[in-house]
Amino acid sequence: MAQVVEKTGIKKEPGYLYFVDKNGNIARVPMARGKSKPKGKKEVVKKVGIKKEPGYLYFIDKNGNIARAKMARGRK
Repeated sequence: MAQVVEKTGIKKEPGYLYFVDKNGNIARVPMARGKSKPKGKKEVVKKVGIKKEPGYLYFIDKNGNIARAKMARGRK
């Protein structure tokens, strides 16, 4: 189950991949289509500066907030 870490409420535009970068900010890059390389650089959308804890996967949820989920490691 995902847990909201920071409420940002950003609006996602189609054609971009949104992610939490290593500095804890929300960033985006244009999506690659087919076998083409992405034609753009990383662009910071919102500076949040959250501290990431090990063992969690951080992502942007459908409401535009930063959420995290425990990583599934070592299942059998």
